[in-house]
Amino acid sequence: MLLLALLAAPGAAQGVKYLYGSPDLSATISGTNQFAPGAETQLGVIISNSGLNTHKMVGSTIVTPDDQPNTAKLVTVTLKSSDAPFTVKTDPQFVRDIAGGGAANAVFNVKVADSAEPGTYTLPLEVTYTYLQDAEDYGDVLRYNYQKKTLTLPLTVQVTPDLQVEVLDIRSESLNVGTEGYVYMTLKNVGHDTASKAIAMVTRSGASPLIPTDGNAYIGTFEPGETVDVKFKVSVANTAEPQSYPLDVAVTYEDYEGKTVTSRPTTIGLPVGGKIAFEVVSPPSTLYLGQKSILEVVYKNSGAATVYNAQARISAVDPFTSNDDTAFLGDLAPGETATARFEVNVDGAGTAKEYGIDSEIRYRDNLDNSKISDTMKVRVALEQRQGTLFTNPVFLIAVLAVIIGAGYYIFVYRKKQR
Repeated sequence: MLLLALLAAPGAAQGVKYLYGSPDLSATISGTNQFAPGAETQLGVIISNSGLNTHKMVGSTIVTPDDQPNTAKLVTVTLKSSDAPFTVKTDPQFVRDIAGGGAANAVFNVKVADSAEPGTYTLPLEVTYTYLQDAEDYGDVLRYNYQKKTLTLPLTVQVTPDLQVEVLDIRSESLNVGTEGYVYMTLKNVGHDTASKAIAMVTRSGASPLIPTDGNAYIGTFEPGETVDVKFKVSVANTAEPQSYPLDVAVTYEDYEGKTVTSRPTTIGLPVGGKIAFEVVSPPSTLYLGQKSILEVVYKNSGAATVYNAQARISAVDPFTSNDDTAFLGDLAPGETATARFEVNVDGAGTAKEYGIDSEIRYRDNLDNSKISDTMKVRVALEQRQGTLFTNPVFLIAVLAVIIGAGYYIFVYRKKQR
């Protein structure tokens, strides 16, 4: 029996119990720990457990506990900003149990303050967990004694110097719907980085009708606190309305590390004036079938900007013909009028009624761009002139012959008298 017991002992089930051990947690940042002022990003954190079990007891009568004392259970992490210029936008997170030698990940959304000073800061990571302090063996029963613990782990982050653009003053010139104008700005570097080879630029903001046509201005070295004046050329879509629209302003430069970067865009609002427009303000003209006449048309600048070297033109179609279909109007300020005169032939076979002759105005805007107005209608009423002796061609020829004959008679008579 003793021999059998000795032979059977090595094959008996062995229980394991760890007498001493506890979790040992640390935290590191996953990825970069450098952030620019105003940045909104995700901060990845790795929580590692390097805790060890230092004493182990093995025996056939020992019941193995479900948990080991170096396992951190029910781990919850909370990122705080303390005095750092960071705003944490993520609530406390439950990660998972972290066994000894294991790790878990957490991600937090953070926002760096726009006014953050460059430097090194510490973000406290508060970790709360539970661990097995000991297990009491009562034969067939194990009693677990757990302890809850909270500790704060430091995370080191850096705020890098950058360039931030503030628009101190803005002024536009000749910025009207459907035209092109200038935008003048005074920019200030309110950041902490000295920009090299700086280039100010304006870009379209979303679906804004403001579209830069010359959107870059070279600055050069742009020191913190320095101001510069820049000028851009911007066009306005024909579909725009007279109101303010957004435009984005940024600066591309070489930073303190020699890397080419672009500052965060600043959105400004630019007022846009009304569209340049014209209208015919003269009443309908009356012309007569079968005659050549002078058609007088009064045009008015009903838009919001002055036009230069304006020329009116009509498109004569049947029953009208014209060899003089263009008239010079000159410069017209908003609200001003000018009269154009066109020589028009009217076909005698036409119909006596009111017609609409197409007309348009070619002009130059304040930036000397050539533009053409929308088409307008010139109203003309055609009538049949009633015949009279003074309009009858036969009568006019007879009168002319009498005048010529009388003149000849007088000339001969006076010659004889001499």
